[in-house]
Amino acid sequence: MVVDQILSGQISNNQASKKHDVPRTTISYWLRKYSTLVQQNKGMSKNDEIKKLKEKIEELEFVKDFQQDIIADMELNTDVDMSKKSLPKTLAKEIERKKKNRIKENGYMGV
Repeated sequence: MVVDQILSGQISNNQASKKHDVPRTTISYWLRKYSTLVQQNKGMSKNDEIKKLKEKIEELEFVKDFQQDIIADMELNTDVDMSKKSLPKTLAKEIERKKKNRIKENGYMGV
């Protein structure tokens, strides 16, 4: 019952510990046990889980690239460097690289 309350977000680990007078370590133990049991019941092996996570990473990378392409095109068309002001440096650099590639491919001038 306590584990279900925690997993459903009704109560935190600390609140459950105080409310039911159970050590947090015991609650953590049962949370781990429960998650292992759920995973076994789902029948998902570690390899299946890794495969699923790799697929999710690939999907997220595609979405990131798509969004960066849109930002690069928008910045080229408007001459506004929005990414430098509002994104982390690594992402802004990737967008800048995409803009330079677009300029080479399409012959944009003045950017």
